[in-house]
Amino acid sequence: MPGLLRGVARTAVVAGTATAVSNRVSRRQQGRWAEQAAEQQPAPPPPPPPSQADEMTGKIDQLKQLGDLKAQGILTDAEFEEQKRRLLA
Repeated sequence: MPGLLRGVARTAVVAGTATAVSNRVSRRQQGRWAEQAAEQQPAPPPPPPPSQADEMTGKIDQLKQLGDLKAQGILTDAEFEEQKRRLLA
């Protein structure tokens, strides 16, 4: 009977070790596959360029700000005209 118990114990140890090694290999493979999947994903597409309507709205807003600065006396007529020329160029 002691020989039988020794054989069963040895089998249990071998099976437990094999299971532990198998689980570790599986985890490492999953980690590698996850890294490869992350590397292979294409980069997101660049945002679309601003439309001409958006650009024009922005320019109009800046012109209004320049007009306000001129009305407040912060900009002279020459400075206002120079900034307006740069903005519309």
